[in-house]
Amino acid sequence: MTQFLANKHILLGVTGSIAAYKSADLVRRLREAGAIVRVAMTENAKRFITPLTMQAVSGFPVHDDLFDVHAEAAMGHIELARWADAVVIAPATADLMARLANGQADDLLTTLCLATTAPIAIAPAMNQGMWKHRLTQQNLQALKAKSICLLDPAEGSQACGDIGPGRMMEPVDIVKKVSALFEHEALAGLHVLVTAGPTHEAIDPVRFMTNGSSGKMGYALAEAAREAGAQVTLISGPVAIPTPARVERLSVTTAQEMYETVVKKIGQCDIFLAVAAVSDYRCENVAEQKIHKTNSAIQMTLVPNPDIVASIGQLPEKPFIVGFAAETDNVLEQARAKRERKNMNMIIANRVGGGVGMGGDDNEVTVMTATQEWHLPTTTKRRLATQLVKIIADEFRKEKKQ
Repeated sequence: MTQFLANKHILLGVTGSIAAYKSADLVRRLREAGAIVRVAMTENAKRFITPLTMQAVSGFPVHDDLFDVHAEAAMGHIELARWADAVVIAPATADLMARLANGQADDLLTTLCLATTAPIAIAPAMNQGMWKHRLTQQNLQALKAKSICLLDPAEGSQACGDIGPGRMMEPVDIVKKVSALFEHEALAGLHVLVTAGPTHEAIDPVRFMTNGSSGKMGYALAEAAREAGAQVTLISGPVAIPTPARVERLSVTTAQEMYETVVKKIGQCDIFLAVAAVSDYRCENVAEQKIHKTNSAIQMTLVPNPDIVASIGQLPEKPFIVGFAAETDNVLEQARAKRERKNMNMIIANRVGGGVGMGGDDNEVTVMTATQEWHLPTTTKRRLATQLVKIIADEFRKEKKQ
């Protein structure tokens, strides 16, 4: 039930309620499910549980000051908002709900909620009379209208002695609900084949040619496709990234090996995501022994590697093909021409350099089909992968209806 939390970035907001004592247990359970958790606390939250406790259970310093000079030198609250894959506020007081419903940003936590594009979930905790009050219920409806996920409070005895609704949902149940935020069925019943990472082309037994691909975008797409209900096969070049949960990984080294593996698997897939940065050339002759340094120049003859995407694009019954174009100039023009030349259904274009694209954690892309284009602004590759999978699923369904 919690398999979608592996490696997810969860920002936990803690507000001033006696239920804050449960927040430490919630952090522990989120981490046990594989999530990476950072904590933001309000001033009143620190009256119920100490930042030191939350730091100890999360493994990160607690964020509690909108005007932290050291963090704000790098616009820390904005970076934290971008970092999060989901924001979970547990416990959420009536006061927090009121401020969030009205779009206030008067402390760190509410500012983060307005700055993030990640899904937000709140677990209310308050006296049963406060929960039932007309104004609280109005704020609740306003939050739902803003697509904020409500983790319904339970009924039972409360710290004040009352009995009724308002108890914060138990941490074990919150973890299940948060995991479900990442699951959808956009690709249910489909098989997605993904290539990722670089290839290595040998020069001699100890040297090779490669590129700066980290594999992060391909792995993020493989994980996002799996969360969307697809069966996923990942063909990966040499990278230092753990395999996403419930994804079949086939490791290769060279472009020729990647080509042969794709050809073997392509007949089983509905969608082919060609994300790998495949070497265009290899050495015609690989030295059998290490080439030792001399004062003389050496020459190597390079020959073309198979063009994986172009080959698949020529199949009589090809899958839905999505390719990538990492360019340094004339990005959109180069990508449009590449999509047509290689008979792709869709291409995702990005400029490399400046901290985005190849090797980085963030990316900014333009998605292109024969008839439409979408610009997706800079965000984490993980968040971008989720956005891309939804677009790919929509375009795949449209094409199948034609």
